[in-house]
Amino acid sequence: MDITVSNCFLPTIDHDKAIEFYRDAMGLEVRTDVGYEGLRWVTVGAESQPGVNIVLYPPAGDPNASAADKKALTELMAKGFFSVHFWADDVDAAFERVKDAGGEVLQEPTDMDYGARDCAFRDPSGNMLRISQR
Repeated sequence: MDITVSNCFLPTIDHDKAIEFYRDAMGLEVRTDVGYEGLRWVTVGAESQPGVNIVLYPPAGDPNASAADKKALTELMAKGFFSVHFWADDVDAAFERVKDAGGEVLQEPTDMDYGARDCAFRDPSGNMLRISQR
């Protein structure tokens, strides 16, 4: 049995800003942009991983979520609770690209005690993104 990742989900407040960030700063391709009943879902991903998508979804997208749940989700987003981790062949070059595109820096490239070199950013919705060197 072979199980693989197909989608991961990140809550997004402003899809236009998210598209600009993930496409222009992170270098990902925009794969879908779908609206339904006033809500919007966008998928992005690396060209080299056509079967893996990051779904940028509206926090209000779950019709079963209460107002309190939606408020809690928004507060968790602001704290960077949600995250995606990326690999890069050159973490320093990736860091410069994202920083130069206006990414909010959380951590400059650092050699970690466990052997990785990585950096961290927030996306426009407050989600944390880590980029580690392969």
